[in-house]
Amino acid sequence: MAETIPAGATTDGAITVGHPADARVSAAPSFDVADFPVPHGREEEWRFTPLERLRGLHDGTAVADGGVKVEVTAPEGVIVETVGRDDARLGRAGKPVDRVAAQAYSSFEKASVISIPKDTVLTEPVRIAVHGEGGMVYGHQVIEIGAFSEAVVVLDHTGEATLAANVEYLIGDGAKLTVVSVQDWGDTAVHAAQHTALVGRDATFKSVIVTFGGSLVRLSPRVVYGGPGGEAELYGLYFTDQGQHQEHRLFIDHDTPHCRSNVAYKGALQGQDAHAVWIGDVLIRAAAEGTDTYELNRNLVLTDGARVDSVPNLEIETGEIIGAGHASATGRFDDEQLFYLMARGIPSDEARRLVVRGFFGELVQQIGLPDLEERLMAKIDAELEASV
Repeated sequence: MAETIPAGATTDGAITVGHPADARVSAAPSFDVADFPVPHGREEEWRFTPLERLRGLHDGTAVADGGVKVEVTAPEGVIVETVGRDDARLGRAGKPVDRVAAQAYSSFEKASVISIPKDTVLTEPVRIAVHGEGGMVYGHQVIEIGAFSEAVVVLDHTGEATLAANVEYLIGDGAKLTVVSVQDWGDTAVHAAQHTALVGRDATFKSVIVTFGGSLVRLSPRVVYGGPGGEAELYGLYFTDQGQHQEHRLFIDHDTPHCRSNVAYKGALQGQDAHAVWIGDVLIRAAAEGTDTYELNRNLVLTDGARVDSVPNLEIETGEIIGAGHASATGRFDDEQLFYLMARGIPSDEARRLVVRGFFGELVQQIGLPDLEERLMAKIDAELEASV
C-alpha cells in the first residue's frame, strides 16, 4: 500500500549558516568525559531528553554492575576479535560528542572488533546478538570493512539492561557496508549510543535503525567522509508506545567534495506520554563542493497523549553544490483513507493495520533480509493489536 502524508500534517525546520559545534553542542568532541559539563536539560542537545531516566549515565553516578551476552554469527573469512583499550582501531571513526558517549568510551574494559578483509563479498550477513542480562553496562564495538568489499551486518539488541556504548564503522575505499541496528529491548531497558561511520573514497554506507522497545532509547548516528565520492544512506523507523522515550539525533558532516547523503526516518506513536524525538543535522562545509544531500522525517500519531519533536537542520557554507533539502511532517490518520478501506468491507482494525504497514513498508524493504523484515512487520502488527 502506498504511503500517504497524514491529513493535517505540519512541517518544521531551519536553514542556517554556522557550525553545529558552536550552535548545538556544549563542548567540543573528546574522548575524555571531564571535557563535558554535566547536562542539566537546558542545553540544546539535552533539552528533549528526560535526564532522570538515564540512571546516572549523564552525571557519573552510574556503576557498571550488569552484563550483556554477545553472540556473533559470521560467514567464513570474517575476523571476530575481543581487544583491549590500546587497540589502534578504537576511536578512528571519531570522538564522542556528548558526555554519555564519552563516559562509555572512558569506562569500557574490552571492545569487540569485526573485520571483513579487503576484496571480500559476503553472501550471508554478519549477525551480532546483544542480549541484556540486567544492570549497567558500558560497551564498544568496531566494524571494519576493507577496500572493495561488500557486507551486511545486523546488530540486534534484546533483553533488559542499561547500556551506554559507542559503535564505529570503518568503511574502506570502494567498499559497501549495510548495517541494520535493531533496538527490540524489554520494557525497562535504557540504551544510549553513538554510531559513527567513517566513509572512505567512493565507498557506500547504508544504515537502517529500527527502534521498538526500551523505556528510553537515545541514539546518535553520525557520518564523516574520508575521501571524495562517498555515499551515505540513513534510514530509520520507530514505534513509540505508552511511556517510552525514543530519540534519534543524526549528524552528517559534509567536509569533503563530491559526496552524497540521503536520510529518511519514519515513526508511529501511540499511548499516553509516548515521546519521539528526531534531530537531523546536515553541515555542508566550504570545502564540500559538489555535495548532494536530502533528509526527511515523517511521523504518524495514532492516539491522543503522544508527542513528537522533529527538527531538521541544514547548514550550508558553499553555493557550489548539486542539491540540498529537508522536510518534516507530523499528523494523524487520514480519515478519508480509512473510510475508503472500510467502505470496501475492511474492518476498522484491519484498515488501521494496513495504513501503518503501508507507512513503514518502504523503509522495511531497505533491510533486504526477508526473515528480519517479516519479524519487524510482525512486531508492528503486535504493537497495533496491543493498543486495540
